[in-house]
Amino acid sequence: MAYTILVLGGARSGKSRHAEELALAHSGPRIYLATATPDDTEMRDRIARHKARRAGRDWTVVEEPLALLGALRAHAAESAFVLVDCLTLWLTNLMLREENVAAAVADLAESLPALPGRICLVSNEVGMGIVPDTPLGRMFRDEAGLAHQMLARVADEVRFVVAGLPMWLKGGRPGPGGNIQGHP
Repeated sequence: MAYTILVLGGARSGKSRHAEELALAHSGPRIYLATATPDDTEMRDRIARHKARRAGRDWTVVEEPLALLGALRAHAAESAFVLVDCLTLWLTNLMLREENVAAAVADLAESLPALPGRICLVSNEVGMGIVPDTPLGRMFRDEAGLAHQMLARVADEVRFVVAGLPMWLKGGRPGPGGNIQGHP
């Protein structure tokens, strides 16, 4: 049965670094499930920075921009730590391909508890800023907010990262190394 952590935060809040630190504290295999697509120079640079930060750290990298649940089913294992970075880009990919986002998120939320091992989902909290000025932007904000609510309900822990500092919204208290006591 999975132990799921949802890590939320704004852009450049330190949420990915925090999730990577959780994974590095894990003694078993580490799988980095990347949802980004290198569609422009800025995204290629962002992906390169993330890869450089993980270099030499014994990660298995799986790139899957759409079939997230299938990738989780294929790679989650009792001894593994799977880090999904990030849900925001996965939602974007689904929306741009006019997929049924609500159904995909519901399937993910329903399936997570039955998956083995530790799963950490990273996502941008986008509902705390200005209201987007385009219909697509508002639709994305709404879909992301609903996805976070649904996934937070099934997650064992929910953390919100601000300025590189995690705050626990749901779950246990941090112990040594940032791990939840009793859940290495």
